[in-house]
Amino acid sequence: MSIENRTAVISGATGGLGSQLARDLASRGANLALIDIDAAKLEALVAELALPERRVFTRVVNLLDPVQASAAAEAVAARFGHVDILLHVVGGWSGGKTLLEIPAADLEFMLNQHVWTSFHVTRAFLPHLLSNGWGRIIMVTSPLAARPSAKSSAYAIAKAGQEALMLTLSQELTGSGVTANLLQARSIDVKREKLATPTAAKTSNATTPEELSAAALYLLSDEAGTINGAKIPMYGSYN
Repeated sequence: MSIENRTAVISGATGGLGSQLARDLASRGANLALIDIDAAKLEALVAELALPERRVFTRVVNLLDPVQASAAAEAVAARFGHVDILLHVVGGWSGGKTLLEIPAADLEFMLNQHVWTSFHVTRAFLPHLLSNGWGRIIMVTSPLAARPSAKSSAYAIAKAGQEALMLTLSQELTGSGVTANLLQARSIDVKREKLATPTAAKTSNATTPEELSAAALYLLSDEAGTINGAKIPMYGSYN
């Protein structure tokens, strides 16, 4: 398995998972295109990574704007000559209200975060992956997309839309050399330390960025080239 000299785009790069992916990919020789809406956090992440300038590119992008998304894709391709990997890990949660209580703005926010950003960033970068004849797209979704709990309608609806987008895409990519897969996490715990025993690990429903990154690294490998349209569960239990 080698991703050395591959160009990986991470959208939502400064979050807990995005920054972990950036560290892991950087250590394996990948070129990084880091996309986020927070310029200061991008600058801090680049300083932490301490990569040669030739291996890192940053851009502040509002992925709700398809023009900005497309411009970012062209800029990344111009900088590195190729785009191989898209890791879209923009997050967001809204819940705790019944369907009668939830304002329409909450649903709009969730659809923006999980469906529209996914739609725009995929349409922007996918042509570059297809032109290579090799590529990987990975997003993170939730078991609530298929089995929603009470008072989670806006989030569940948006995650279901994101899953439908990716699963449809995976079928359209058949035979192209590009794959689209999902990692499922109930929640991402950026603070949980490694648990002492396997038994202790089973009691937690949260998934760490390190665990999600390890799974993503496998999906990025040539050995995972036949895995397409998968929803990989990475949580202790549904409840």
